[in-house]
Amino acid sequence: MARNVNFDLNYPLMEAGLESPVDEEGVHDSFNQLIAEQSQNGGISDAYELQQLQRELDEGRDDVAYLSSPGHEYRGRIKGRQDVEWDEDERQTDPLIAERWSSATLRILSSMPSRTIGRSRGAIISQYYNRTMQLRRRRQSRPSIKDFSRSARPSIRGYGIEADEADGEGTEVSKRERLVNNLQNLSVTDRVRMLRAMPLSVAEKSELRRLALQKEKQTLSGSKLPCCSRLKYYIIIAVRQSWYSWLSFLSSLQLWQVPLKRVSGRFGTGVLSYFIFLKTLLYFNLFLFLVTGAFLVLPQAVHPPVLPAGRRPFSGLELLTGAGYFSDTVMYYGYYSNDTLNKSCKDDGAVQNDPVSNSTGHDCVSKSLSYKMSLAYFFTIGMAFFFTCIILVYSMSKSFGRSFRIDKSHSILAMKAFCSWDFKVIKKTSVKLMSENICTQLKELLAEVNHKRVKNTVGQKLWRLMVHGLAWAICLASTAACATGIYFFSDHMHQNLQQSSRSVNQNPLLNEASLLALPVLVSLINLLLPGLFNLAAWMEDYESPSVRTYVAISRNLLLKVSVLGVLCYHWLGRVASDPSSIGLTCWESFVGQELYRFLLMDFIFTLLDTLFGEFLWGLFSEKVLRRRRKPAFDIARNVLELIYGQTLAWLGVLFTPLLPAVQILKLLLLFYIKMSSVMMNCQAPRKPYRVSQMTTVFITLLCFPSFLGASVCVTYTMWSIKPSASCGPFRGLKTMFEAGKQWVQEMEKHDPKLSVVARAHSYLVEHPLFLFVGAGIFLLVIYFHSQVVDGQRKIISLLQEQIENEGEDKKFLITKLQSIHEQKRTPARRLTSQDSAC
Repeated sequence: MARNVNFDLNYPLMEAGLESPVDEEGVHDSFNQLIAEQSQNGGISDAYELQQLQRELDEGRDDVAYLSSPGHEYRGRIKGRQDVEWDEDERQTDPLIAERWSSATLRILSSMPSRTIGRSRGAIISQYYNRTMQLRRRRQSRPSIKDFSRSARPSIRGYGIEADEADGEGTEVSKRERLVNNLQNLSVTDRVRMLRAMPLSVAEKSELRRLALQKEKQTLSGSKLPCCSRLKYYIIIAVRQSWYSWLSFLSSLQLWQVPLKRVSGRFGTGVLSYFIFLKTLLYFNLFLFLVTGAFLVLPQAVHPPVLPAGRRPFSGLELLTGAGYFSDTVMYYGYYSNDTLNKSCKDDGAVQNDPVSNSTGHDCVSKSLSYKMSLAYFFTIGMAFFFTCIILVYSMSKSFGRSFRIDKSHSILAMKAFCSWDFKVIKKTSVKLMSENICTQLKELLAEVNHKRVKNTVGQKLWRLMVHGLAWAICLASTAACATGIYFFSDHMHQNLQQSSRSVNQNPLLNEASLLALPVLVSLINLLLPGLFNLAAWMEDYESPSVRTYVAISRNLLLKVSVLGVLCYHWLGRVASDPSSIGLTCWESFVGQELYRFLLMDFIFTLLDTLFGEFLWGLFSEKVLRRRRKPAFDIARNVLELIYGQTLAWLGVLFTPLLPAVQILKLLLLFYIKMSSVMMNCQAPRKPYRVSQMTTVFITLLCFPSFLGASVCVTYTMWSIKPSASCGPFRGLKTMFEAGKQWVQEMEKHDPKLSVVARAHSYLVEHPLFLFVGAGIFLLVIYFHSQVVDGQRKIISLLQEQIENEGEDKKFLITKLQSIHEQKRTPARRLTSQDSAC
């Protein structure tokens, strides 16, 4: 049965890619190359025969049936019948196929690139038979074209290849057998790639694969292998199976793989991005903990300093305040000494263990392995921040490339619908998780495809602009008020510390408990103010859920940055500038204790929010208010809480080397608590939406406001603020940077050839220009990478638009050509009717 050709771009066959085969140009190029080679080798008759067949096909195609499937239409032409059956739906929807094409139109259509090869199964098998032959010729010499039967030669256009109806079926069977033989001789990778590229149905591809495997097994079973070859074959199979089992075991060791799939299936990519970001922060803190633990905590714990008498016992309040018993441990800066730790000292065969040595005896020092704590502290903190910066920049650049997709939602939807299922999954739980995940992703893609922008009038635009301005004014005013309140309250707490340091009768436990007032106030503001931001967003009534999420993130970010700015001024501007006024002998340990308290209070208030804001509110709305819907997960607030806590950890690693360990424990507990709360107390958003760029936004916020601000504060502390004179590894120095300067000077004294190192240290470390240049280079790399990705997106969007325009041009030209032909054919019909009347 012949069918006419549809040129509508929205026709489903066009979208499925059935109108033109894959890599047709490669087929024609290889065919022309084959003709040229055979012409040079003396095969002029065969090349002439193929070229003559090309001319005949170009000249003699004025019939409608030539546009149909070549094998079927030729057999139908031999039988002498044309069965043209039209579908009424196609007749109504597509005006281009409303009637039969003329011969002039058919000539134009047959010369189009998409019509140069037929779509019959015989032509496809012949085409891919030649491709498999090309793959085989890479390993062996190319045979002559005379060795091929005519049916096995490459089809020029796929029309008229079979000689008659009786030979058509046998030729197709022979082609299939040759194709199976070639597939059998190919490697597994080439065979899979060739089967994927064939424009056949899945059933036919499976049949070809089954025949190739069956023939390969018959060949292996029929051949008598020697004992050594058979043993080698079994060893290779065993090694391959063990390797695949090992890869499967490694993939199963991924952290939180199953819970993340469960969250993605039920709540979508928005909630999933929060837990992925939490996992990323866990890795960052694990890196910091390993670095500080290996180079700072472990050496000092092995060689502990001499502690002062009168150490306070453990009372339990230290778990909340971080002070008291914990003040004289490796947790804080003040515990670390400025001594040189020596492993051993050998003198005249005797071994003398001297863990801590301040002597400068050259005979002993030259034979011992020394470890200077001030240098270790300085370079460990500096290199930890440097490598963290590199990892952040790399992660952000990779995330830019992954998130800014250049594919349209229609193409992603098609790939997700037809190519997303993993057939290796056999467990019922895994199948259920995968089906839920695909279903949620399809909902998000469909919501993005069906999203329509509402065109508002001028009055409506003005009204929305006024509402947005009012909401932003409320949010900015409340943020400024909270930052001002924290500033004055911290000043009040500082004055109280000054008064308590002058008083004679003071209760240490009461003083430690009073230090929790400022962290409690800040955590309470961070808990309550995002509710006001959500109320303002409800008043604005955003149409897009993703836009609402990004606006909430920006408002919460302003709050966190303002709060952290006031706190950094309080610690570095008030406490560090005059520590003796509040009775501190080691202000670095006090700042570390403050950061510990803030981190702990943030975790406690997060738990309270999870309990009262999600669990109890869900029960109240379900039991009392009789609402079926549960509260949605607030992505913006929870993500900014993670960034706030990570900023505190980065700020405190200089004063509390074990603070990353506290942050790791906090993140682990927070993951399981939030995961349970989301699965029990929350539900998916009403409007599904895809957030492909949200992870990139999170990494960017973590890099620039968070890490950059923490780096600036730590660098300022090490560069400009004078360390405590009675504690820490930098006691007796004007700044922490002088530790590196003294080390370079000592190296220059011992070996004058190292003066280049001293000059390099003075220019690269002591001057701030190098840090600004390095930061500028990192920013330029990120900027250029984002611009390249944006340029690629624009180019591909222009190419897609050009393809659509070319399709419209083809439809227009075909319609015009048909109309002109109808105008020419109408007078001829009139003359014929007049002659018949006469």
